[in-house]
Amino acid sequence: MSAPLPVTVAQPLPKGGRRVRVNGENLGVAYNLEDLSEFLRRAGLDLDPVAAAASPLIDWRGVGPECWSIDGRG
Repeated sequence: MSAPLPVTVAQPLPKGGRRVRVNGENLGVAYNLEDLSEFLRRAGLDLDPVAAAASPLIDWRGVGPECWSIDGRG
């Protein structure tokens, strides 16, 4: 069994979205949980959006999975 991948979701960017890093590699900017789920799938973690929001494998920086913009909406 391999060790869980360290996943970091940065705080929201000024123009919206959050940078996603897995094992220190920048995977891109996610604009919602569906985007995050797709990035994780490509990295080998098959988590649907609901599971991703609750996963202890993800380090949510600044705010949690409910916030994807700097103004806190969506």
